[in-house]
Amino acid sequence: MKVPLSWLHEHCHPDLSAPELARRLALTGTEVERIAHHGVPSPDNFVVAKVLAAEQHPDADRLRVTQLDVGEDEPLQVVCGAPNARAGITVALARPGARLPDGTKLKKAKLRGVVSNGMILGESEIDLGVDHSGIMELDGDLIAGTPLANVLPLETDVLELEITPNRPDCLGVYGVAREVHAATGAPLGPAPWEQDPGTAGPLDGISVTVETDRCPRFTARIFEDVRIGPSPEWLKARLMAAGQRPISNVVDITNYVMLLCGQPLHAFDLDRVAGGALTVRDGRDGDVLETLDGETRRLDPDMVVICDADGPTSLAGVMGGARSEVHDGTTRVLLESATWDGPNIQRTSTRLGLRSEASGRFEKGLAPEQTVEALAVATRLLVELCGATVREGTLDVAGPSGWDATHQTIRLRDARVPALLGAEIPRARSAEILTALGFGVADAADGLDVTVPHFRRNDVTREADLIEEVARIDGVDKLPATLPLRRGAAGRLTPSQLLRRTAADTLAGAGLHEVIGWSWSAPDLADRLRLPANDPLRGAIAVDNPMSAEHGLLRTTLLGGLLDVARRNVTHGVADVAIFESGAVFLPSDDELPREPHMLGALLTGAVRRPTWTESQPPQADFFAAKGVLAHLLDTLRVTWRVEPGAEPFLHPGRSAQVLVSPAGGGDEVVVGWLGELHPSVAADWDLERTALFMLDLDVVIAAVPGPAVYADYTSFPEVRQDLAVVLDDTVPAAEVVRVVRDAGGPLLADVEVFDVYRGAQVGDGKVSLALRLAFRSPERTLTDEEVAQRRGAIEEALSGLGGSLRA
Repeated sequence: MKVPLSWLHEHCHPDLSAPELARRLALTGTEVERIAHHGVPSPDNFVVAKVLAAEQHPDADRLRVTQLDVGEDEPLQVVCGAPNARAGITVALARPGARLPDGTKLKKAKLRGVVSNGMILGESEIDLGVDHSGIMELDGDLIAGTPLANVLPLETDVLELEITPNRPDCLGVYGVAREVHAATGAPLGPAPWEQDPGTAGPLDGISVTVETDRCPRFTARIFEDVRIGPSPEWLKARLMAAGQRPISNVVDITNYVMLLCGQPLHAFDLDRVAGGALTVRDGRDGDVLETLDGETRRLDPDMVVICDADGPTSLAGVMGGARSEVHDGTTRVLLESATWDGPNIQRTSTRLGLRSEASGRFEKGLAPEQTVEALAVATRLLVELCGATVREGTLDVAGPSGWDATHQTIRLRDARVPALLGAEIPRARSAEILTALGFGVADAADGLDVTVPHFRRNDVTREADLIEEVARIDGVDKLPATLPLRRGAAGRLTPSQLLRRTAADTLAGAGLHEVIGWSWSAPDLADRLRLPANDPLRGAIAVDNPMSAEHGLLRTTLLGGLLDVARRNVTHGVADVAIFESGAVFLPSDDELPREPHMLGALLTGAVRRPTWTESQPPQADFFAAKGVLAHLLDTLRVTWRVEPGAEPFLHPGRSAQVLVSPAGGGDEVVVGWLGELHPSVAADWDLERTALFMLDLDVVIAAVPGPAVYADYTSFPEVRQDLAVVLDDTVPAAEVVRVVRDAGGPLLADVEVFDVYRGAQVGDGKVSLALRLAFRSPERTLTDEEVAQRRGAIEEALSGLGGSLRA
């Protein structure tokens, strides 16, 4: 939502700069994304001028040399290429030194040998419109030399707001002004719909039938003797600053009212409404509509359409139809202001890939009362700017079930405010805040009886919502840090939460950055990961009301989000990425709700560490880099684990493994995840080079964590270290060799590690030599050579069971 400050100040003008106002709004819950500047950087050197003479340029067919009265003793000469430059008109002039919106600074120049002292302006040159056909012609009564800023809105700061879905009332300038009034105390002007030139009562000339409850209220008025033409400069300037393109006065008025009141409207050419009657109904199979963007769209029964005798003429709440649009020859206008079912509008917009300013407002749920408010403002503007005559009466039709016109009254108890906030806010202050926000307030025995206005009906439904309103306006930053008043409450984490934090802290300590991805995934993710048809990860649950097509499914894996983050970083020049995410995934179950295991995933791509003067080319992320991070994590959690060859379809064959852990209480090992390098074709789909990852079911890993660590005295008896080299088939995993050696070594084998690997002619094709370092130790005595030899013999015998033979 773009809010020009010049427009906002018409309704509420606090004595604050744009940055100060943005900060105040942000602290009260209205997010300000940025402050933009619209129009010229400075109004200096922009003046009103009168054309005294306009003659053909001696050396250019398309240029004219004009003499301008700028309120000085001597005329000013300016060369102009506009076809409508002629003597007698009043124009807007940018003199040398003026800066245009793109930053260009005008200078005195020669055009084809003729001196030009500035530029006669068209509306597009100063962001007042989109007309490129010629120069602006101003009111002839203006005095030459008058600063142009006194005549036209040349500049304004624009607040770009991020409005949350529960606050559609702030999708209008007046709604934002109400927030500014409450946040700053600046006076709020009267509502723009207070003066209504129209009248209530029956409306002749059109009939409307509403057949669906997806339209709670449909209102309309008829305007005759309408003169279609360009809008005045002030209206075009406001639309441009708010991000809308001016089209014609009638269309511009509907957009202006939508931006002011938050309620969209639609104008029909009444002479193009076949049969003089409209029907609002659900779509039917076979319904086709050409919308205003020129596209022909097939409709379905889950959409709402407005029809005349010839069929659908408008897609309700989203976009009008081309057949009944207002055009240059229109003289009679039917102006519609209606309310539509928000979720239905969102589904329609998403299904058709057609999002409009109107649909973005309707989908958030507007109040039926807003229809007549917007109609009142539009009526006044159509009469003033289009010379229209409004017909007596207002059409007002409800859906089959009617619409809710009640206003809920909620008791706000004095004692409940500090109980929830941890701080006292006096009753008088609460009443002042709620009144400023448009709520009705009356004293009660133990607090306030608060009546919710229609524009907050869907958002404020309980006492806690009122307390939130009071807290955010009074200042959330003022609230002390307190714990809720609960009997037996303890401010501590559960053991599982502590271990999750330990896991995250361990990865962060290893140099990985934590990311937080969407809980949704794109429908094509499973195909991009090359998952087979029967893979459990393909069983994603569809979202009934997705934010976009890319968020249509609940995620079954963290992998898609990690890859998206990595691609975004790499494409923005960050080649070395080390990230992890800890979060829930959603898997189908036999219960009503999905299973939500907590997963932990990590991704490495690029260099594993920064280059230094001793290592200008650090190693790149690979299987062993990811395994090292995994080992650090699981060893920190004190989990007994190992890896063995795996075959995930999205991982590189031969560079992938599955991760197994041993349960804390004993029993068979459990597969808890996978580890490996991304398959090159999958990596290329995300614009990545060599990439290594691992994924763990953190819930299962935490269940395998043993009890509290117990202190054990470090023995003072010396250990016996021995090395041995064993030759095995190259297909035998080193982890299996280490496991067999540990089992055979018994309790006297304190440690075993692989410190060298050799492949070559000395061991033969298909063979590998592993060098093992053994450490024997007893906590009770110094080991004898016989004890060590016995254990070593058992180890050698166990290795022979793997097909291994010792090297000399």
